[in-house]
Amino acid sequence: MPYELFYWPGLQGRGEFVRLALEDAGADYVDVCRGGGRGQGVAALTALLRSPGLAQLPFAPPILRDGETLISHVANILFYLGPKLMLAPENEALRLFANGLQLVITDFVKEVHDTHHPLSADLYFEDQREAARQNAEAFLAYRMPKFLGYFERVVSRNPFGADHAVGETASFVDLSLFQVVEGLLYAFPRATANFGELYPRLTALHDRVQARPMIAAYLQSDRRIPFNPSGIFRHYPELDREPATAKR
Repeated sequence: MPYELFYWPGLQGRGEFVRLALEDAGADYVDVCRGGGRGQGVAALTALLRSPGLAQLPFAPPILRDGETLISHVANILFYLGPKLMLAPENEALRLFANGLQLVITDFVKEVHDTHHPLSADLYFEDQREAARQNAEAFLAYRMPKFLGYFERVVSRNPFGADHAVGETASFVDLSLFQVVEGLLYAFPRATANFGELYPRLTALHDRVQARPMIAAYLQSDRRIPFNPSGIFRHYPELDREPATAKR
């Protein structure tokens, strides 16, 4: 049976981190909420989240269903999928390190989201514009360089070589870092104008992932949802600024 991914249609969002892993591996999967068939669409997600007889009830998407197994949360899903898709180190210590890196990415993505919704996710951007400007300024000046500097060091110190974030071969962490870089370049084009100069290892990793055959094909397909004003990575010109400086 194919994997079933439950995530909101029309959004890359957190579901995109899972899609990238499935696409890179050429896995057979169904993006349930984007389908129009029986048992698909947003109604299928709603039914899953409200299922009265489901003991292991997930809180929110993304959710992956593999047969009778339900897994929620991006890092948890990728930790589960990594060995199955050959996108995780075989060594247990490295696999745990990869999971830790994915959890740091989770924290970073939350801070990206908070640049445009610092007060509440239930308010429109227009209702928190001033707070968003202040939050984005601090994020670009301090938080983004802190996270990116850390990932730059991780890649550069990989004892197996700087082609990957962890281990000898590509992992879900590489794919997720690619998505983070893509999102930042879209959301903050001014602040990331010198990204390649500040973070050469991350830039090279991004370019290698982008050139992977299955990823390259996916990015050119209609399965790749474009960045848009409803996603995690949003481009509001008023939140962008001059290029950030690196803190490593």
